[in-house]
Amino acid sequence: QVQLVESGGGLVEVGSILRLSCAASESILNFSAMGWYRQATGKEREAVATVSQGGVTYYAPSVKGRATISRTSATNTLYLQMTRLKPEDTAVFFCAVAATASGVMDSWGKGTLVTVSL
Repeated sequence: QVQLVESGGGLVEVGSILRLSCAASESILNFSAMGWYRQATGKEREAVATVSQGGVTYYAPSVKGRATISRTSATNTLYLQMTRLKPEDTAVFFCAVAATASGVMDSWGKGTLVTVSL
């Protein structure tokens, strides 16, 4: 089972920049896809940004233009940078990977809470 550990969450101000990291316990080159998801209180979990093994990215409409997903195999780390944070970005952010060729996320981190304050 892949271990994923997120970091970088916390209390941030509206309009500021957020950078989340997700450290994987094995080479990210093994994964067919990686991504960031979030779940706000009382809402379903949603995809924020994903990247395929080939580098194809997806961004949720709510974050497009404000979010950048990136990764580095040197440290087996996935990143999410978000700018111009809004109160509605408040959520628990999860890192996930697809360890099989299906591209379906099958390993998840425990999440990191991001609270955007006015």
